[in-house]
Amino acid sequence: MSVVQNPILNSDFPDPDIIRVGHTYYMASTTMHFMPGCDILRSFDLTHWEPYGHVYHTLGHTGAYMLDDDQDLYGQGMWAPSLRWHNGRFHVLFSANDTHTTHLFTAEDARGPWRHHIVQGFYHDPSLLFDDGRVFIVHGNTALRLTEMEVDLSGPKAGGLDRVLVQDLPNQDLGYEGSHLQRHDGRYYLFTCHFARGHRKTEDCFIADSLDGEFRGRCILDDDLGYHDQGVAQGGMVDTPDGQWYAFMFQDRGALGRTPVLMPMHFDTDGMPVLGVNGRVPAYVESAPSAEPHHHYAPLNGNDDFRYTPDSRGTIHLAPYWQFNHTPHDETWSVTARPGAFRITTSRVSATMLRATNTLTQRTTGPRCAAEVTIDASGLMEGDIAGLCAFQGCYAYAAITRRQGSWHAIMAERNALHPDNTAERHYDEIPVEVESLPLPSPQVTFRLEIDYTDMRDTARFLVRTDAGWIPIGHPHRLWFKLDHFTGCRFALFTQATQHVGGHADFMRFRYHDASDMGA
Repeated sequence: MSVVQNPILNSDFPDPDIIRVGHTYYMASTTMHFMPGCDILRSFDLTHWEPYGHVYHTLGHTGAYMLDDDQDLYGQGMWAPSLRWHNGRFHVLFSANDTHTTHLFTAEDARGPWRHHIVQGFYHDPSLLFDDGRVFIVHGNTALRLTEMEVDLSGPKAGGLDRVLVQDLPNQDLGYEGSHLQRHDGRYYLFTCHFARGHRKTEDCFIADSLDGEFRGRCILDDDLGYHDQGVAQGGMVDTPDGQWYAFMFQDRGALGRTPVLMPMHFDTDGMPVLGVNGRVPAYVESAPSAEPHHHYAPLNGNDDFRYTPDSRGTIHLAPYWQFNHTPHDETWSVTARPGAFRITTSRVSATMLRATNTLTQRTTGPRCAAEVTIDASGLMEGDIAGLCAFQGCYAYAAITRRQGSWHAIMAERNALHPDNTAERHYDEIPVEVESLPLPSPQVTFRLEIDYTDMRDTARFLVRTDAGWIPIGHPHRLWFKLDHFTGCRFALFTQATQHVGGHADFMRFRYHDASDMGA
């Protein structure tokens, strides 16, 4: 066994749902507007995780999914998946907040292929329960409702059980939500996040002897890991093959995003979960016994030289840590047009990089991380911009642009108008250019360093010259806000401001975590 520091994943994997199948654990996590979507991770000890697949390539090709007609999915898309194993199949259920639809995906293998079904009705933050031949969903905000479903999950069962299990007090900052309903030892456990007015997030749990009985409960966790009053909440429980129990939740960590947290748990004499150590989340957690103690876990972040070979169907599968910002325009990105490069060809004029298609992203990690990429911009057209971005609502980037036939390295940023208000969604509409440096050629290498230590949440950019790395622009403050509702990511983008058809080649992407960044 090993000991791992909490959060067990120091990166943006929000709304985790964890199950065990045999000796293997699987996690599903929210991916919002990023494609392919709904990450599935795998572990053998609950503390070390690797990418295992995505549930879908895209949920649609409408204007919002394709960034057409001034539409987008920012802050929407898929939320809060419920992951279950039943009758030899994995089930993933979630709601899409852009269309108010509920999606069900099923597969025999968590790597897929996944079969897609639309469930009649809209269920906010759903939790799926298979129970003695019946199927239920718990869902809602403030009022947590239990809805009995048809056994094929096509929709609500006519005449089935339909009741409110828990009703929160009025006028809370955030009522009960993020439900996880599970059955253990003859009882039903309803875990829910709570955000009482004037207090940090907490976790409550309600238990009942039957689904039509009274659910009684209380707060079971009120702790922030000593981190800026950011409460740990929203999750459930999972057991090990030898009968140990763990609780999993997540913690908001500023611009980094929402990070999974794990803690031991047991049950008191009344059956109520007792979490952590002396009521607190432990700073370090011991991994569960592993059936694969020598397993080499694939990385959740990584380098890329963009050398890919199509599969038998001619499909390119990028490394699993890459996701497009929205549904990609497959005809205008390529890793075969120039082997060893990720090429983005512009197909529309965009006012900001938020509207640029085929932006490729990778999660950042705490407490510090960095990325480097070389860009060949010789294919850009006048006014085009191609760069490396600290990607979120209040983004910043270092980029190369073509102006009057000359090449310039620039640093630009989009600042939040009210930075301390997470709900505020208004920014400078057009990013402000902070600095511009002339370049002798259309090839340049940029470096982006991000420091999340103690919520510093600061990005700074450098450009490589003959004299070495030099800073460009100034440090940029990052903020987690509800407009994107995701942690900051590294992003590679190409934006046309005047003409379409230009392209940029991104080469030799390098990722660095805190361990190889030095002091």
